[in-house]
Amino acid sequence: MSDPSLHAIEIHLLLEALRLRHGYDFSQYTRASLERRLLALTETLGCASLLELLPRILQEEAFVTEIIAHLSVPVTEMFREPATCLALRDRVFPYLATYPRIQIWLAGCASGEEAYSLAILLQEEGLLEQTTLFATDINDPALNQAETGSLPLDRLQHASRKYRLSGGKGSLLDHFHLQDQVATLHPDLMHKIVFAHHNLVTDRVFAETHLVYCTNVLIYFNAILRKRVLDLFRESLVRGGFLTLGAQESLAGSDVESHFREIDPGCRIYRLHPPKPASSLLPPLVPAS
Repeated sequence: MSDPSLHAIEIHLLLEALRLRHGYDFSQYTRASLERRLLALTETLGCASLLELLPRILQEEAFVTEIIAHLSVPVTEMFREPATCLALRDRVFPYLATYPRIQIWLAGCASGEEAYSLAILLQEEGLLEQTTLFATDINDPALNQAETGSLPLDRLQHASRKYRLSGGKGSLLDHFHLQDQVATLHPDLMHKIVFAHHNLVTDRVFAETHLVYCTNVLIYFNAILRKRVLDLFRESLVRGGFLTLGAQESLAGSDVESHFREIDPGCRIYRLHPPKPASSLLPPLVPAS
């Protein structure tokens, strides 16, 4: 059995090498999850110890891309949380519709399926043409896949039920071109999505947005990094902008909690310093019962 203290030192050295040599700081990720992914990588590569990775991290640029792909968590799914998608349609999009131009930031987009889902929701609500959807991630191989707009047909078929639960207004297949068991998102949807590399740990705000959508990413961060990222989201939002988190995440107990009002507790949707309703035609934005 390996010495626990030696094991901790090995992990520390690897993380420092990534930070100092390449600028990727994983020190504030939850340690247990990070350790599992590192050990899985050493096993995949047939390494006897974590330290065998160190020379490659220091000397091989291509290997660093592989490391980042393993340490990040590229999990995504079409209409992953249907209740949240439905709440966006009913409770958020009517307010976004009051803007002549809408900018949305999907942070942690992985291989793009949630970005595709948001684009479909926006199109069905008549908002896509006035919207730019920025979808970002640290994982370059996942971003490359996302930019193809394609996924296996069986994944699309699996998502059809969640699409209906999300308030889908037709058939999910209507939004894709099908060929050889591959489904590709229609160009009129894809051209509204801008995929980009962005590191939540070190990078700053890159756009002023009306909605930040980030689900099941903060669960992999410790309290210090969660605070930094939530501050980043708050700084990127216009006054009255919206923040959507995953079902297992919330603002409770965070420093930014006082800046937001929770409008849908079940779906973790928050609004930043909401102003008075711009139109009496819009329903009052109050927490759902």
